[in-house]
Amino acid sequence: MVIFIYFIVFLILMAAVVYILDYGYLINGISKTYFKGKSSAHIDDGKFFSKNVIETKSPKPWVKADNYNKTDLPKNIVDDLNIGNTASFLVIKDGKLVHEQYWKGYNKISLTNSFSMAKAVTVMLLGKALEEGKIKNINGKFSDYFDEFKTKTSAENLTLKNLAQMESGLDWDEDYKNPFRPNAKAYYGKSLIDATFKRKFKEKSGERFEYQSGSTQLLGFAVKKAIGQTLSSYLSEKFWIPLGMEQNAIWSTDQSGMEKTYCCIHATSRDFAKLGQLFLNDGEFDGQQLLNPEFINEMKNPTKKSSEIYGMGFWINNDNPIKHYYFLGLQGQYIIMIPEHNMVIVRTGSYNNLPKTDRGRPDQVRFLVNETVKHFV
Repeated sequence: MVIFIYFIVFLILMAAVVYILDYGYLINGISKTYFKGKSSAHIDDGKFFSKNVIETKSPKPWVKADNYNKTDLPKNIVDDLNIGNTASFLVIKDGKLVHEQYWKGYNKISLTNSFSMAKAVTVMLLGKALEEGKIKNINGKFSDYFDEFKTKTSAENLTLKNLAQMESGLDWDEDYKNPFRPNAKAYYGKSLIDATFKRKFKEKSGERFEYQSGSTQLLGFAVKKAIGQTLSSYLSEKFWIPLGMEQNAIWSTDQSGMEKTYCCIHATSRDFAKLGQLFLNDGEFDGQQLLNPEFINEMKNPTKKSSEIYGMGFWINNDNPIKHYYFLGLQGQYIIMIPEHNMVIVRTGSYNNLPKTDRGRPDQVRFLVNETVKHFV
């Protein structure tokens, strides 16, 4: 009995220490991972978080090509997808669905986590807000939206473009495994303001490329303030409904209702593919211009400071024989655009051992591009 009492006291003291040191989010993280039989964030965890709905109204299903699912994928592609614990693999060619395949119980209406593919969506919303005049200038200062940044060292001249291009100078270690680093606090914590606004800046903005979830989260705060509504409702109005998405999606939020703009849009693979097709079409869909082509060009134009691998929200591979750019999310979430062949590839899943990367660009993306084009063109 005495031992039990000591054990309870120990647990209480440990919980107190966790909260005093601002690590209370760890308890929430454990409850949403280990208690669910997972070891980390996963593609099905949207149901465990607060969320905003991204509504659609008049679904327009993909037109299927004449050769839809008529041929099996080559063995080398199948082997690669199996090793990567793939949930879905879709190929769109010339605006039509050519191949669609699911594994492990997933199907065409399964919602899975975009992870960092949402970064490009956040930049899309920035572009739309610029187009509508709700944001006057992409080079406008972040401190115009949040006065407290006017006195932050090295952040006085931070611009929205700096945030979109990952050149903010923010002190943010993009570590997905260490539970004490900022990504974990943003993902499992109660307040995104608390997770991001308290971070310092380690260098002046605009000086160096460094991929950081915190930068996109700050961008999301500015866009939300500028448009005066939730980002989910804006995404619904400007893109989800006009694109005729087949299913409602959800966007994970903190407890205040602020979207996690660095990640966590839960949608179907078919609807992810429509985002890719929108960019192949230079922002046009069904006779409507949904996004300014000039802004799209800026998104997919690689920056010098990133060594030509990143634009605004997009990863870019122009040094591959088949040039491509793509949305990229943790554990191997991809929406890949291949302009030369008018092709979109979507892959979702839970890659336990992340593929090798070239400065952040997964080798698997290059492989899928080259082998898929070889098979379908």
